[in-house]
Amino acid sequence: MTDIVTEDTITNWDQELRELTDSLAHLFTRPEPKKAFADYVSGLLADVPKKNSWGLYDYLGYRTPRPLEHLLDGAKWDVDELRDFLPGYLAGHIGSDDAALVFDDTQIPKKGDRSVGVAPQHYGMTGDVANVQTVVMATYASEHGHAYTDRELYVPEEPWGADPDRRRAAGMPEDWEFATKPQLATRMLERAVAAGKLPFRWVVADADYGRDPGLRRACHTHSLPYVFEIPRNLPLLDARGRPTRPDQIHRGLPAGVFERRSAGDGTKGPRTYDWAAVGEATLPGQPPAAGFTHTLLVRKSIDSTTKDGRTGYDFAYFLVHARASTPPPDMIAGAGLRWKIE
Repeated sequence: MTDIVTEDTITNWDQELRELTDSLAHLFTRPEPKKAFADYVSGLLADVPKKNSWGLYDYLGYRTPRPLEHLLDGAKWDVDELRDFLPGYLAGHIGSDDAALVFDDTQIPKKGDRSVGVAPQHYGMTGDVANVQTVVMATYASEHGHAYTDRELYVPEEPWGADPDRRRAAGMPEDWEFATKPQLATRMLERAVAAGKLPFRWVVADADYGRDPGLRRACHTHSLPYVFEIPRNLPLLDARGRPTRPDQIHRGLPAGVFERRSAGDGTKGPRTYDWAAVGEATLPGQPPAAGFTHTLLVRKSIDSTTKDGRTGYDFAYFLVHARASTPPPDMIAGAGLRWKIE
């Protein structure tokens, strides 16, 4: 039964939010940005069409947007200290030993060229190239809820890497070095492990990250289970140590090997697919951690689709790094947690 939201419930939510923002007052040396911070967070949660300084100042009762702008571009406060506060806070509210740390990137449309990292890049909302900033996000996903826990701004090597004047004008650090999106995800993973505040069972990501050997190596080093989507042509080794790839292993599967299972609930109900687990795939030069094995999951759509005159099923491939006793249904549930970040 759905809980009824009453006026008292909303009042309690507002009070809890104020207590949370008040507990972070030590981040600020002056009262003005402290108040602007609390108001800004409240505004972001409100039903306001444009959630920027200009869209929020009137709703919040400010005479101009400048106090909010100053909070973001001029006030002295430690953003990374706020970031480091989040894992402990999330652990106390939605923490679970079966949770997942999910990595993915998101894009923010921009009109100009001065914001750090802005450039023509792939825009996930449309599938086209657009002028955007790209941020690699870490989401903590459990049965109790999900929330962002870390972030790293991706700065493309082109045009930013070759233009020190542009970097200087944007206020970027002098020691900046280019990092790929998977390298940024690895950086956040190392922070999460070092902090030790968030319990999680899985590290999960799509193929753009799953193909990266550095991110996989970090998981092996720390004995972390993962479910990474991988491209169909990722180099693998079969049970005899011969080179192969996910789609080749898939073609060799016997009939009737797929089982229908749900990877978790989505907005339209259970996300049900046909799945096959193959325990013969290994990574060349990247053995699993002690006590772990690699498993290839093959996901098949239930319904066929027709494209370019051809009718067939959609397939996806996942590489699982987990303890040898982990059953396939647990792996499938881990794969389903990636959708929380969407």
